[in-house]
Amino acid sequence: MCDLTGRVAIISGAASGIGAATARTFARAGADVVLGWFPGDPHDVEQVRDSVAAAGRQVVVHELDVSSTASVDAFARSAIDSFGRIDVVVANAGIARTVPSLELTDQAWNQVVEVNLLGVWRCFRAALPYMQEAGYGRLLATSSVAGTVQCWTEHAHYTAAKAGIVGLVRSLAIEFGKHGITVNVVAPGVIESPQSLDPINSLGAEGVAAAGRGSPVGRVGRPEDIASLYLYLASEAASFMNGQLLVMDGGRSLVVSD
Repeated sequence: MCDLTGRVAIISGAASGIGAATARTFARAGADVVLGWFPGDPHDVEQVRDSVAAAGRQVVVHELDVSSTASVDAFARSAIDSFGRIDVVVANAGIARTVPSLELTDQAWNQVVEVNLLGVWRCFRAALPYMQEAGYGRLLATSSVAGTVQCWTEHAHYTAAKAGIVGLVRSLAIEFGKHGITVNVVAPGVIESPQSLDPINSLGAEGVAAAGRGSPVGRVGRPEDIASLYLYLASEAASFMNGQLLVMDGGRSLVVSD
């Protein structure tokens, strides 16, 4: 049922982690993919490109800075120029920065919100006219358990942005459902990825391992776990799913800490 044959997906933050896994998963399900790659990202987007091509799908790599409207608009346009359509947006690009709240300047706040919240909106806004004309679309965003069902100390700007995505998704779901466009958001828990393994701005390897030990399922998430959920949401199987926040954390948010 989760078949994306003939669909075109654009994915931000596609060089590693959840974005890369989603690109590979979508390609195996039949989608052609445009990979949004931030030039400052040290991860090799060419490996992702090769994986999509190996699945027999067409793939475009496009430089993308989600804090720039012009960059995001060009990203969406590249899908239209290459494939003539945009069926699915996965607004996944995000950053985390550890800053004690009383040291959180406007500049530091804005940097994270620009990427994590406004970046989602820019990706959605750029695709919506094409989707509305086609009468079909799937808008998907990556939030976090931090800011939705849990908190994260010294990350007030991050949690505020991730919470804001939920409000954005719900509003757009109501506004654009009549055009055949559904909008949903996934809140991952701890996923073993380059971001979570960062010992300065996130948990680091030891923190990730501890989160796994504290999970009801005995492990942290893998990028492929989230990619599988995105595949469902992008498919016809989820055609009646709209405006929803789906938490995927192995049940960790249900655990009461001592």
